[in-house]
Amino acid sequence: EGGCARHKTSATKPELKIGRDARLKPIMFVLHRMALSSHSLFTSSLRLSSNHRTSSMSLHFPVNSFASIPRRLADREIRVFALYRKRNALSTSSSAVATDSNEAAVVTEDKISEEVSNEKIVLPTNESSKRLLRIRHTCAHVMAMAVQKIFPDAKVTIGPWIENGFYYDFDMEPLTDKDLKRIKKEMDRIIGRNLPLIREEVTRGEAQRRIMAISEPYKMEILESIKEDPITIYHIGDDWWDLCAGPHVESTGNINRKAIELESVAGAYWRGDTNKPMLQRIYGTAWENEEQLKAYLHFKEEAKRRDHRRLGQDLDLFSIQDEAGGGLVFWHPKGATVRHIIEDAWKKIHMECGYDLLYTPHVARADLWKISGHLDFYRENMYDQMKIEEELYQLRPMNCPYHILVYKRKLHSYRDFPIRVAELGTVYRYELSGSLHGLFRVRGFTQDDAHIFCLEDQIKDEIRGVLDLTEEILLQFGFSKYEVNLSTRPEKAVGGDDIWEKATSALKDALDDKGWSYQIDEGGGAFYGPKIDLKIEDALGRKWQCSTIQVDFNLPQRFDITYVDSNSEKKRPIMIHRAVLGSLERFFGVLIEHYAGDFPLWLSPIQARILPVTDTQLEYCNEVNRKLKARGIRAEVCSGERLPKLIRNAEKQKIPLMAVVGPKEVETQTVTVRSRFGGELGTITIDDFICRTRQAVENRTLF
Repeated sequence: EGGCARHKTSATKPELKIGRDARLKPIMFVLHRMALSSHSLFTSSLRLSSNHRTSSMSLHFPVNSFASIPRRLADREIRVFALYRKRNALSTSSSAVATDSNEAAVVTEDKISEEVSNEKIVLPTNESSKRLLRIRHTCAHVMAMAVQKIFPDAKVTIGPWIENGFYYDFDMEPLTDKDLKRIKKEMDRIIGRNLPLIREEVTRGEAQRRIMAISEPYKMEILESIKEDPITIYHIGDDWWDLCAGPHVESTGNINRKAIELESVAGAYWRGDTNKPMLQRIYGTAWENEEQLKAYLHFKEEAKRRDHRRLGQDLDLFSIQDEAGGGLVFWHPKGATVRHIIEDAWKKIHMECGYDLLYTPHVARADLWKISGHLDFYRENMYDQMKIEEELYQLRPMNCPYHILVYKRKLHSYRDFPIRVAELGTVYRYELSGSLHGLFRVRGFTQDDAHIFCLEDQIKDEIRGVLDLTEEILLQFGFSKYEVNLSTRPEKAVGGDDIWEKATSALKDALDDKGWSYQIDEGGGAFYGPKIDLKIEDALGRKWQCSTIQVDFNLPQRFDITYVDSNSEKKRPIMIHRAVLGSLERFFGVLIEHYAGDFPLWLSPIQARILPVTDTQLEYCNEVNRKLKARGIRAEVCSGERLPKLIRNAEKQKIPLMAVVGPKEVETQTVTVRSRFGGELGTITIDDFICRTRQAVENRTLF
């Protein structure tokens, strides 16, 4: 169904490296068998709930209880096991969850010392805990009160709760870290006074009078934007008040001062308008108790350690050059190698699933974008037009019109459907410099774009085929948990009720048939058709918008594309937009952070580094390197330092395998293999090293 017979992926049970100490074999065999039935064994996740602690099935046995086993060896084996599945994308099944009000963010610990911990902590969210939302909202008010007590000339603007805390914008002089400490101390004093939060309703005129009395111009502007009457005000005791609809805690004493931290200060334009004043935005985080704050701070530190911008530089994967301009990505050799692997895997699966690959131009006449409607609805995200021989041309922000032109090149019969075309197409979109963020927000990027032209009664099968293809691709890269949303017809839309109902039902049926749970976003669809959006969950439990499937009734009409039906009459086909990875740049950034730069062997840009003990072994090392490369293994020779430093450098560069060569290895025509996760694995022949490396790459397992 859906033109792809490869709906089910086969999985080979992974082999666990036991190591050289035979005494560990019985223990590791038991662990191996349990690993095949449990994904949560030796998890490093910390989960924290507002009301209770949860625990998952686990084994807990301290390594030091194995008196007969050398500590170093046992540590190494358990370390290998703990990292085994996590680092090498061994997931063979996936799960999809709906967006739910009880959804919680998972915090993970990646330190090896914590890998064997079975304790889990689930951090509550604003959606899952109304109490937490009230705490965060009140903290914003308490912070504003503290700021104005310390800095009486500061003008307040807005202060909402956000995903992990709160912020408030002030019109005032720039703040320092020292100022934040003073503000936090004042907040603690306000909390300690246990002041009540009092809600008051006043007339618009009374609100204006009070705002003018305290000279708060931004509040007057906010008041003018409020359409409902009466106006609500929240007081903190008798000392401070703010325009606010709530909700809040009953008193400041309901806030745990040890569960709050002020994080940073940033500049923010009033109303997001660059022509308006630059404000000082103070960010803070707030939780229900100290344990949650500690878990969040650990999560934040781990996210910082995995930051793709830092790792991209440390591992020499990519850069964004000031001389070329912001938001334009330079793929370095190592990053380009990973991209090549991603692209090859993507192309292979698509061709097997019945897609024809396309390459189309990066520019087109401006008239094309008038027909598509982009100049009317998307102009602010497009670059300025360029004049070529008295005609206006435009850098493409989308690939869709090009694929339609390919479709229109000839007349189609109903027998031709479905028609599937796919392209790794680079597009260019204007983004404000302040919104650019590493690989996640750029100005030029490559989409894994595809379009399916089909008949109405083929929609369900085609959507199901896309869901299967999406799952297969994402599983390859280690993503097995998804959040799925189905968005339905908005108030303003093109297309009749019948086709909207049929398309929406087809999407629902495909998801039900797939067995994925999903949440319906009523009225959240695009004006041109319903859609399915899929977010992937990374190693830290963060969710990233990735795949999208959209039914389009608009572009076929705008471009007047048709086919000839069984009655020789012209009809309009259905068009489905879909992307699996989203953009290669953003997906690569997610991959870097998911693996913390520790790519599995099959995906690593350098799979093996050959290290001579002295320069005397260089000639043999180069020979080994040539043999490895000839068999498709990405290898390199590194020399010029003492062996311990060469090993440390390879560890820092996160090279999966090291082949150490000394006089004995030259004499016996062997190499001594070291693994990043398993330590020294013994001395083997070159042919054996090649065979085992290729087998591990093919099976996507450890060496």
